[in-house]
Amino acid sequence: MVKLQKIGKLAPKSAAEVPFSRLGIGFEKLDRAVFDPEKAYDKLGDIGVKWVRIQSGWQRTEREKGVYDFAWLDSIVDNLISRGLVPWVCLCYGNEIYTELAKASFGAVGCPPVHSEAELAAWLNYVTALAVHLRGRVRHFEVWNEPDGNWSWKPNGANATELGNFTKATAKAIKAAVPEAYMIGGAFWDHRASFCNEALQTGMGEYLDAISFHAYTLYETDIPERVRSIRGILDQYDLKLDIIQGESGAQSSPFGNGALRQADWSPYSQAKTLLRHLVTDLSTEVKLASYFSCMDMIEALRGKVGDKSSYLDYGYFGVLGADFDENGFSTGSYDKKPAYFALQSLATLFAGDVKRVNPPVTFLRGAAEKPWMVRDVDFSECITAGFRLENGTLLYAYWKDSEGTTNDFHGTVSLSVGLKEDLPVHLIDPMDGSVYAISEDDYRNLGHHNYEFPRFVIRDYPLFLAFGELPALVKE
Repeated sequence: MVKLQKIGKLAPKSAAEVPFSRLGIGFEKLDRAVFDPEKAYDKLGDIGVKWVRIQSGWQRTEREKGVYDFAWLDSIVDNLISRGLVPWVCLCYGNEIYTELAKASFGAVGCPPVHSEAELAAWLNYVTALAVHLRGRVRHFEVWNEPDGNWSWKPNGANATELGNFTKATAKAIKAAVPEAYMIGGAFWDHRASFCNEALQTGMGEYLDAISFHAYTLYETDIPERVRSIRGILDQYDLKLDIIQGESGAQSSPFGNGALRQADWSPYSQAKTLLRHLVTDLSTEVKLASYFSCMDMIEALRGKVGDKSSYLDYGYFGVLGADFDENGFSTGSYDKKPAYFALQSLATLFAGDVKRVNPPVTFLRGAAEKPWMVRDVDFSECITAGFRLENGTLLYAYWKDSEGTTNDFHGTVSLSVGLKEDLPVHLIDPMDGSVYAISEDDYRNLGHHNYEFPRFVIRDYPLFLAFGELPALVKE
């Protein structure tokens, strides 16, 4: 970066070193055994996020009626916990020994047990046994996954009333057996308010602790509106539930399948999008923001039993990259992508009880000394957020709004900052964790703890101005 002196990098923290965080990551699809978790556990723990979303896998667990084999799930849960991670479980999908439709669907994906009382009773027995079995290790349970999509609630997506009753029955059964269970409903992918509203009219919210949503969008500016909408709906029912962002990701290849597959993705644009979305998530009231996902793996949402080609649909959402064998299994050494290091930087910065605050910063117009140079980015084109670390340091995040998939933007902005006291100032680039000292040539000290930063660097992903003492650095 021009005129900025790099003085070091953020020192990554493992999950075991982080007592609290709002950041999480997905470790889904092991119910279909599509990758080798043993090769990913250590790399996952080293990112520094705290929460890990896994899927329960009814069909993998109950192969004989009434007999539950949790050994495969125990291994995952125990490996995560041993590395300081907190697993939360998405309860899904169907089971072919109860539901006819599941016999034709790879992994029984999207086959809800709602077509008879016997199916529903079997499901309630299963989820109750699961919650009891994991008691003391897992407290957070989410009911189903993207039920408002026809890939996850076949054949046509859930009717909202049907989903509400199903969620209510599931949450009620689990809380009866494990009262301390934290129940999450929703996992909505669609942004429309109507589905959530209708589902809540069944009374399901009375048995929940949180509502979750998914946010696959090129525009992170959609997310605050989504959160406000959910809160507005909950307020009408006088429900004080938490809100969770349960999946939000981007691909690293333009040849991937699944969400956002139309864009011209690269490993670099994936990392930019991760930063933009998660910082935006953290600027809202969400209790937890989860990135999808840890691994490159097949999407396997519309797979048909006996038709391998129907589920060899590779997705490149992982912060760890993989190759694929002839069966779609993720192979190779699971290499770290740029998104891995970007997420690691965020996890380091946001470790602990970081508060959302209003930053004492405004944009300046016409502040540049050399107006014939490239024009400053107008404040209307920028996104900002403020945070305060546990040690009192103020973080000001700012970036230029754009789709962020193909361009590599370098520009300038001019900023005015008003502080209560003089504090050390640094710039942090979370793409790789680099920390820069800011020389006196890069700002004006106006006295009374007021500063101006004319022609200061801006990118199309978040940079952080840090006012105060920094987290530990690795000196270069």
